[in-house]
Amino acid sequence: MTHGARRTVRRGLALIVLLGGWEWASRAGWMNPFYAPPPSAVAAVLVSLVGTDEIWMHLEATLAAASAGLLGGLALGIVLGFAAALLPVVAELLEPLMILLNAIPRVILAPLFVIWLGIGLASKVALALILVAVLIFFAVYSGIKEVDRRLVERVQTLGGGRRALVREVYIPSITAWVIGNLKIAVGFAFTGAVVGEFVASSRGLGYLLQFAQSTYNAALTLALIAIIMAFALALFALAERLERRLLRWRQV
Repeated sequence: MTHGARRTVRRGLALIVLLGGWEWASRAGWMNPFYAPPPSAVAAVLVSLVGTDEIWMHLEATLAAASAGLLGGLALGIVLGFAAALLPVVAELLEPLMILLNAIPRVILAPLFVIWLGIGLASKVALALILVAVLIFFAVYSGIKEVDRRLVERVQTLGGGRRALVREVYIPSITAWVIGNLKIAVGFAFTGAVVGEFVASSRGLGYLLQFAQSTYNAALTLALIAIIMAFALALFALAERLERRLLRWRQV
């Protein structure tokens, strides 16, 4: 058995022990089922959710907002990162703003986006986009700043202009930085979509979470958290596989 397989088995056993202890404590009356329902009750709610068509509509809304925010944030972050790294005037304007956005919890912007864009898809996409864009901006900006100056000088000595530098030096250099942050960006996009829906929405997993909270339904809340975790882990795994495929050259 490989090391990775042994680690997976250990984690699976730990999860089984945790859930088994939780179930036993609930049945023994050591835990109040109103606040901490047993795993069997959560599983029953989870099965009923998956068996209905309504959950897929909410899941589709969340995935649409997260995907749009991820793609938009990647594009915006790359463009702004390049502009700031190559144009000092742009850097003077953008860098303080990005540092400020990075310093504050950006999810507090969710109510503002709702005021500006309404409770529809646009406000969720905007929040996911800003979360991803700040992350990717610093990845691109730092990646270009870390480029070996000797390599830049050699290209310039051979007559290469700014376009050649971007194509032959900067883009290959920042690719690893961007892809290395892709897994974090996926998590940020999903977080932005769910938080935006939680603040104000008419559908989505965040909307269902807000409903579960308002009705003090702990079993439904835990079931929805399990669904969100499952899909976040699935997206994380896809991003990790993409990273390994695109960065195979680093393992050579």
